[in-house]
Amino acid sequence: MSTAGVSIKTRLEAALGIALRGFLMGAADVVPGVSGGTMAFILGIYTRFIDAIKSFDLAWLRALSRLDWRTALTRPHLEFIVPLLAGIVSAVLFFTHVVPLPRLLHTHPEQVYGLFFGLVGGSVFALLSDIGGLRLRDLPALAGGVVLGAIVVTAVPTTTPETWWFVMLSGALAICAMVVPGISGSFVLLLLGKYAYVLDAVGHLRFGVILPFAAGVVLGLASFTRLLSWFLHRYERASLVAICGVLLASLWVIWPFQSRRYVEVRGKQRLVESLPQWPDAGASTWTALALAVLGVVLVVSLHRLARRAGATTR
Repeated sequence: MSTAGVSIKTRLEAALGIALRGFLMGAADVVPGVSGGTMAFILGIYTRFIDAIKSFDLAWLRALSRLDWRTALTRPHLEFIVPLLAGIVSAVLFFTHVVPLPRLLHTHPEQVYGLFFGLVGGSVFALLSDIGGLRLRDLPALAGGVVLGAIVVTAVPTTTPETWWFVMLSGALAICAMVVPGISGSFVLLLLGKYAYVLDAVGHLRFGVILPFAAGVVLGLASFTRLLSWFLHRYERASLVAICGVLLASLWVIWPFQSRRYVEVRGKQRLVESLPQWPDAGASTWTALALAVLGVVLVVSLHRLARRAGATTR
């Protein structure tokens, strides 16, 4: 095989590897439990992921304004970004068409939320493990995260508007959550009451929802993510501990056993109230608890395998 052939083969293998990592990141963010940023962290591509986002900078915008296509196409890390996005989009399509999570949230809420509960719990364990466990000086950051999380989960209304500006805001906040290890973008959508709404729109190609959401994603990538990544790099330990606090507070909302009340709005059932309750000793309860344990085992196992392989790098 010629040198050119070997080079093409190597690049294709690298692209496939990046696409696979992108699929895992996308799957992590579609399922409200594990953060796509956490998955990138575990898979050893977090720094490269952040650098790729930052490559779309003012110099790139100036090149676009001057129609300098050579710079505009070579400055961003396209060999990394394109296959990564392909993997992420594939995961989103898979979980809206093949495994329809929005529908399952309505038909089997206890089982689905049970898995989510375990995934979030496992993520807290993985993040604390990465920083070497909690120390006494971490308690203020942890308490601050718990308080912030409690405020967020209780302040966000059960029903939120479906207007274009709120969908755009949801996209911006979700992509910020995806970049930060520990907070799931889809979990933010779940808190905002837009998880099933957005995924259903993707599944049915409703561009009136998809386009403002995508605009919000671009806005978030261009602005909020830079601030978040700066803060995370300057105060990494405190940030990760605070994120753990937010996740601990969020467990109140995704406790699988809730008293849920729905009303019909425009022919669709809308959740208007959800309060945690103690479960009954039934088959669905044991199934939900088993899925919660499975969620913890999945995240912790993946995290430990990655650490043994030396994939977790900063």
